[in-house]
Formats: sequence, structure tokens, C-alpha cells
Amino acid sequence: MSPTLQAPRVRRAALAFIFVTVLIDFLAFGLILPGLPHLVERLAGGSTATAAYWIAVFGTAFAAIQFVCSPVLGALSDRFGRRPVILLSCLGLAIDFVFMALADSLPWLFIGRVVSGVFSASLTTANAYIADVTAPEDRARSYGIVGAAFGVGLVLGPVLGGQLSHIDARLPFWFAAGLTMLNFCYGCFVLPESLPPERRSRKLDWSHANPVGSLMLLKRYPQVFGLAAVIFLVNLAQYVYPSVFVLFADYQFQWKEDTVGWVLGLVGVLSVVVNALLIGPGVKRFGERVALLFGLGCGALGFAIYGVAEAAWIFMLALPFGTLLAFAGPAAQALVTRQVDAAEQGRIQGALTSLVSVAGIVGPAMFAGSFGYFIGADAPVRLPGAPFFIAALCLCIGALVAWRCTRPAVAAAGEAVAEPT
Repeated sequence: MSPTLQAPRVRRAALAFIFVTVLIDFLAFGLILPGLPHLVERLAGGSTATAAYWIAVFGTAFAAIQFVCSPVLGALSDRFGRRPVILLSCLGLAIDFVFMALADSLPWLFIGRVVSGVFSASLTTANAYIADVTAPEDRARSYGIVGAAFGVGLVLGPVLGGQLSHIDARLPFWFAAGLTMLNFCYGCFVLPESLPPERRSRKLDWSHANPVGSLMLLKRYPQVFGLAAVIFLVNLAQYVYPSVFVLFADYQFQWKEDTVGWVLGLVGVLSVVVNALLIGPGVKRFGERVALLFGLGCGALGFAIYGVAEAAWIFMLALPFGTLLAFAGPAAQALVTRQVDAAEQGRIQGALTSLVSVAGIVGPAMFAGSFGYFIGADAPVRLPGAPFFIAALCLCIGALVAWRCTRPAVAAAGEAVAEPT
């Protein structure tokens, strides 16, 4: 019989494990980022053009498979509990990293990348776990701490991965496999189940264990549907970073790889500070609604400054504003969990993760395409910052939706719907 949550000390240990799990997930994927393009290029026979094509295919496939699998894992965790799904995801990632380390052709490496998309959808279950074990007023702080795991992974993963891939392009995969396997073994001993049998879904609801069905589930909750749109817009806007940041920085400021690495490291440090130290007290003092609108407003301002920056110091000046966007995600997640019954937390989180995956499919093409167009010869005006203006517009729309759907009357109606019968 798996251990259960029975004391605050056990709950703290469980939350620590969830933090470590998310951290290792982001760290592991950060580890392989610097070496993956070079490994693809090697398997492509040294052709950079072919490698670029495969990297694009890898990214789209990864987001698409997460779109499909996130609601499935969420539904499984609602029916069978969070613990087995989280542990299975850890074990699956460990095995898959070994598979990619041994892959000797691009099709096999592609299969490994697709499988990693399946098991990395465990973030869905991790978010549901947090909703199970924390009081509603503490959830934004807990989600902020998980967000700090992303920042730490952003700082350490690529730096360590770059050093390892310099030795051997496959070494980061082996290192990531060791980390995830260690996490699986640790979880087998310390991770308690957060969803007792009496609170689980009575059957596996396949109608909501698919992307379309899970998204339709959002319409059952008045406030959640609007917040889901906000979460989608926030994540869509944030895809401007991986889509065009390196190209924009080189074009506009002539930053090379080393400078870009240091700036990304600074972004990671700021992210850790905001998520770990500011979100909890801020939400406790002002509430989730104010924190959500504050994060969206700061993010829109930061992206707008990025867009107009013609000098590097102006761009750097906007980094704190852009980082404060981190307030929006945990606040929105906390508001969502207040509206949803425990037996449906996994499926709702799966639907939200699917939306994030859709952003991952749409965002790169939208931002990279607009960047290429506005620096091209046919552009009506030279505007390399166009992708950042689009991102700022997404956040402004998100702020309007958030302001409307989080009004007290709407929130009270949603919480009444979420009361268990």
C-alpha cells in the first residue's frame, strides 16, 4: 500500500519531491538543448540545412504529442491516483534518455523525442498534486515555487549541458537519464499518494481523456474557461523567447553565443527570485486577481520595451518587467483550482497543459515568421521588434479577459459550481 498524506511534515516532504521532480525535468531537457542540434547535425551527415529541418520537426512533434497526452495522464491520475502516474513518468523519461543516447539514426532519435513528449506531460499531474495537498490560499505560492524550478533549470541545464556536450554530444543524455532514474528511486520511497480512493473519479472518463474532450470540460466552469484563455495567451507570448531571441539579439545588438548565454542566465536568476521570493508574499498580500493582472501588465510593458529597444541597455532595462510576468501563471493556476472539484483536477490540468502545447505549436511559426518578414526586403517598415509587440498584444488581451472573468460575482458563481455534492 502506498503511503498517504497524514501530517504537515509529510506534506512538506511531498511538495519538496514535486519541486525536485519538476526541477529535474527542466534540468534534464536543458541539459540536452546545447548538444541536441550537434547530434542531429552529425546524424544528418554534417548537413546544417537538414539538421535545421529535423530540429523544427522535433519541436513541433514534441508539442503535438504533449497536446495529445496531457489530458490522458490527467485522467489517469484522477482515476488511479497521482503517485503512480508521476513515478511512471519519471521512469519513462529515464529509459527514454537512454534510448536517445543510443540512437544511431535520425528516425530513432525522433522516436525518442516523441516518447519524451509523452512522459514529460507529467507536469499535468504535478499541478494536480499541488492542488490536492495545499490550501486554496497557499496554492499560488506553491505554484510559484514550482516556477522557480523552471528558472533554476534554465540557469543550470544549458550551462552544464554545454560543458558535457563539448566532451561528447551523447553525454548529456546519459547524465539526464541518471538524474531522472535517481528521482524515480527517491520517489518510490518518499512520495505519498495525495488523492485518496474516495475522492477519485469512479471511472476512467475517456470522453475527457482526449484533447478536444478535455478542452470541452473547461466550459463546465464559467471562470475556468476564461482563465484557460489567459493561460494560453501567457504561454503563447512567452514562446517569443525561444523563437526569436537569439536571432533578434544577433541582428539588433550583435550578441554572440557567450553573451546570449549570460543574458539567459540572468533571466533564470531573476525568474528564481520572483518565483521563490516574491510571488508567495505578493499573492498573500494582494490576492490572486491583483497578482494576475499585475503580472500581465508588467509582462506587456516589458515586451513592448523589448520591441522598441535599439540599444542593448534598453533591452536589459526591460528584463525585470518581463520577468514579473511570472506572477501571472501561479495566480491563474491558483484561481483555476478554486473552481474545480478534486476528482477533476487532473483532467482540468491536462486540458490546460494541452493549451500550452497548442501555444508551442503556433508560437514559433508566428513569432519567427513575423521576425523574418519585418527584417526582409519586402517589409513595409523595418521592425525587428515586431514579435515582441505581438507578444505584448497577447498579454494585453489576456489582461482584459482576466479582468472580466475574475470579477467577484463570476468567481463566487464558479466556486458554488465547484462545491462537491
